[in-house]
Amino acid sequence: MSQMSKRMMVFTGSANPELAEGIAKHLGIELGNVKIDRFANGEIYVRYLESVRGADVFLVQSVANPVNASLMELLIMADAARRASARTITAVITHYGYARQDKKSAAREPITAKLVADLITVSGVDRVITMDLHQGQIQGFFNLPVNHLTALPILADYFESLKLEDITVVSPDVGRVKVCKKLADMLGAELAIMHKGRPQHNVAEITHVIGEVAGRTCIVADDMIDTAGSVSEGAKALMNAGAKAVYVAATHGIFSPPAFERIDTAPIVELIITNTLPTPEERTHGKIHVLSVAPLFAHAIQNVYDDESVSELFDPDFQ
Repeated sequence: MSQMSKRMMVFTGSANPELAEGIAKHLGIELGNVKIDRFANGEIYVRYLESVRGADVFLVQSVANPVNASLMELLIMADAARRASARTITAVITHYGYARQDKKSAAREPITAKLVADLITVSGVDRVITMDLHQGQIQGFFNLPVNHLTALPILADYFESLKLEDITVVSPDVGRVKVCKKLADMLGAELAIMHKGRPQHNVAEITHVIGEVAGRTCIVADDMIDTAGSVSEGAKALMNAGAKAVYVAATHGIFSPPAFERIDTAPIVELIITNTLPTPEERTHGKIHVLSVAPLFAHAIQNVYDDESVSELFDPDFQ
């Protein structure tokens, strides 16, 4: 198909329309017109109010609270676009819900992240663009292309702008060491690791810190902040170990209760997140600072549409 006959259309679900508007603005287009409604019993209704026939359709959705409704909305939007003869359908999933259920940790547990991938695939989606999955192997749950972006360069640029000294990037657990090492290399910083145990869901215990943090400015880097138990306990452990100051950085701010209360009382100078999930406006004037990932997603969408490389946008080693 010639470039002249191609047509890009971007639509948003109801979970994070502000981010979708930012993406559309960076692309220099208007969001497409779609009606999303609820029946009296809670069932979701979707209808495109303009033709999508032959178009390359991009559906922007955060699988955010309410998680199940947000996911179903995305699936129904994809099905509607397929039945309306869209040429291609790309799901731009800014936050992939159920990502923490990526393996069986105990007998008779599901692998829900794989189930979600299957649901997205059979809905008619041709490609997925997402950001900072809880585990990278979730890409392998799909039998279709997945462009996995990262917010690390955006976070690194922000911390460089603060001109902090004596920085140590702290991994909240052993599973995040590789990602935290990348951030430490970007900042020219040292690396430390916290040993974390989880006696039950959404409960974290920091047993000890491996690495030099005394007298250092510590940056705890994680993929998401949910109830803020890990970062709250981690910040206390680092201050007890002699840290000069503690910052926290994460891509996804889920902020389930009592997250905001824990952040307010924790010894954290600032908590930096991105807008992959919506954050209440009244919460962005205290310790919480929100960075926009709209330009990065817009570039990824444009490159996919133009059949160009996406890896240069998120791979710091790309040449």
